Amino acid sequence: MAAIQRPPTTGLSPSRSQQPVYAMIYEERDYRIKFGKLSEFLQLYGDHGLPIQKEHLGNLVAYFTSEIGELNHIVAIWSYESFEDRAARRKNMLADQRWHEYLKCVDGFIDVQATRILSPVSFSPLQ
Repeated sequence: MAAIQRPPTTGLSPSRSQQPVYAMIYEERDYRIKFGKLSEFLQLYGDHGLPIQKEHLGNLVAYFTSEIGELNHIVAIWSYESFEDRAARRKNMLADQRWHEYLKCVDGFIDVQATRILSPVSFSPLQ
């Protein structure tokens, strides 16, 4: 393998205007579901939660369950045009009474939830 050549640096950080700006952000939401409740949660979510989220949040990129490693995990990835777009869409969803009714149905199913905002790098297939 050839050695990686790094460009020379001046020791100065690039200005904010020189850094790439991405028009898309991705939100990764990881849920650990209580043991024995995954199938029931997925059924409730698919029938009731997902239609509401798709109406308000827009673009569901992926929805996964884990089979190796930590089990009983669900990972959902949503894309947004910007942080502001995400905030506005989530605010609208939280104002929807149907969403609150759905949350009552799945109360007690989720042990742990983690959320990360991801920004693609220049060579990422997803932009």
